Amino acid sequence: MGYTLAVKASPVARKLSPRDDPYKPLKRPGPVTFPIENEALMRRVDLKCDVLVAGGGLAGVCAALSAARHGRKTILVQDRSRLGGNASSEIKMHPLGVEPSKTGWREGGIIEELKMENVVRNPQMAWELWDLLLYDKCVSEPNLQLILDTSLCRAELDENAIKVAWARCETTRTVYRIQAGIYIDATGDSRLAMEAGAEVMFGREGTEKFREKHADYDKIGTRQGSSILFTSRLYEKEMPFKAPAWAKKITEKDLQYRKITDAELAFGFWWLELGGEHDAIRDNEHLRFEILSIVLGVWDYIKNSGKFPAAKCRALDTVGMVPGKRDTYRIAGPRVFTEQDILGGWKKLDDGVAVGGWMLDDHPAAGFWASDRPPGQTSKDPKVATKPYNIPLSCLYSKDIRNLMMCGRNISCSHVAFTSTRVMCTCAVVGQAAGTAAALCVESRLTPAQLRDTKQKLIELQQLLLRDDQTILGISNSDPRDHARRSKVTASSAANGSKPENVISGVTIEAKAEFKNRWAAPVASMPWIRLEWDTAQKVSQVRITFDSGSLGLTQTSRVPRIEKMVRGPQPTIVRDYKLTAVLQDGSETVLANVKENFRKLAVHQFKEVQAKAIRLDIFATNGDELALVKEIRVEA
Repeated sequence: MGYTLAVKASPVARKLSPRDDPYKPLKRPGPVTFPIENEALMRRVDLKCDVLVAGGGLAGVCAALSAARHGRKTILVQDRSRLGGNASSEIKMHPLGVEPSKTGWREGGIIEELKMENVVRNPQMAWELWDLLLYDKCVSEPNLQLILDTSLCRAELDENAIKVAWARCETTRTVYRIQAGIYIDATGDSRLAMEAGAEVMFGREGTEKFREKHADYDKIGTRQGSSILFTSRLYEKEMPFKAPAWAKKITEKDLQYRKITDAELAFGFWWLELGGEHDAIRDNEHLRFEILSIVLGVWDYIKNSGKFPAAKCRALDTVGMVPGKRDTYRIAGPRVFTEQDILGGWKKLDDGVAVGGWMLDDHPAAGFWASDRPPGQTSKDPKVATKPYNIPLSCLYSKDIRNLMMCGRNISCSHVAFTSTRVMCTCAVVGQAAGTAAALCVESRLTPAQLRDTKQKLIELQQLLLRDDQTILGISNSDPRDHARRSKVTASSAANGSKPENVISGVTIEAKAEFKNRWAAPVASMPWIRLEWDTAQKVSQVRITFDSGSLGLTQTSRVPRIEKMVRGPQPTIVRDYKLTAVLQDGSETVLANVKENFRKLAVHQFKEVQAKAIRLDIFATNGDELALVKEIRVEA
């Protein structure tokens, strides 16, 4: 068949050429045009928007939703029929990020909203329903236009700014010409940036480039590979399996560092990986064949080696046909985020807009065929374990193209830093930061660089993100619109050493055992908490942040993860409550009466009232004995 990669003894079939030099900028030469006059079957559609997001993975979805929710007309272009990228049903990789078992908290914001709604609406963990949830969120957003099955393919520039982006849909035989104020590259592969001629980086740089201790994990220029995942189902009878002739013959030696346990037979395995020594984009078809041959070879070993009796009644249910790419191109920004930044240097930066927390998790370039090495670095090794850190705005926009931003695995970072920032929950919160920043840029008529360099606007961005439940370390609520910050707070009672005024501390994260930034009271006592002012305040919105707990929520098929989740409303979330305003004359009016709540951030908008006090009465949680409230904001 002529597959150059199908030789187990020599998985490296393509040598790195001079063009693969990771220090050499890749730029798209020449003027960019996209005539379709000679394509009789294609129609042209002209569109205008404030923000164009290219790429519909979790980073792109969160970027588009955040820009749209901040009032900007937004278009999201996705090259497949499913949203979610590597987290979609086509690939089935579970989103990971901050490890709540260690921190006591998860990432906030839109990704938290999606995960919490998923366990309520989709407790069976069906991947297609996760896809549908993402689709529903996007098509239900009034300011957001979703265009699926459409690839970003060209960009036109005017004085180092993108003037027009072109996207092509073969399914509908349509070419879109899209004008926007800010363009966000969330493609993962940096397609929009490369079409615009922005400088990109790729591959491992080695220790000389950024003086990083972990930069020599593998050869300079190589990358992490792509993976294909499978799921299996348990039946009441034995299910035979015969591998095709082209499946690899797997031996015990191949798996010496890749352990297979009975608990993980239903979903496997992220280490079914190849491509770090190849181009995951141009070599995708060959890599698909090679990885599939390994997947079926490993399943053949599981089923027919006699070493896994628990697999006798198991049969393959799904096998991915889209390799999940990890590592292609990263866009160069004014700052390159490095290992040193992740391991503490971030504390010196003033432009943090999102939080990361995954370990420095590099994988061998040879992937599965690196059978003499573990498939990845481990968080049990203190040298690669990381504490949560902030990701700065200066890594989220191009240093070359004035109106180009990026989010996801293609942000401006070294390869070592990328091994932590690449995971999908981190990509998602970076997406929310980029989308919010893009909306503020359009509103303020600023470029991202100007926004970054304008102290007042940078603070405004950070405060907008905190207001939307985005987690940013070391920054507290100082929003002048929030009347709650100037209120006197009292409560019916307080438990575990908490205090009522904790709900206006300005911080919403803390370790599980701490009660510095949340108020707790026994739910059986029907607790209340009251915010009061000396003079009446104009109030038209109350925002309540509840406590969503510290379990590891994610869409997944991996049984050990599923067993540790509560697939439904999180027990710590307040379920039934009433919000009341005490007016200037002492009378009361009910602002909201809520039952069956499962959301962390509850936003209540109503006709403006003059309130001397706001009271929250809590009647039930979703199972926890304590009523927990992290923050209450009161706004005009």
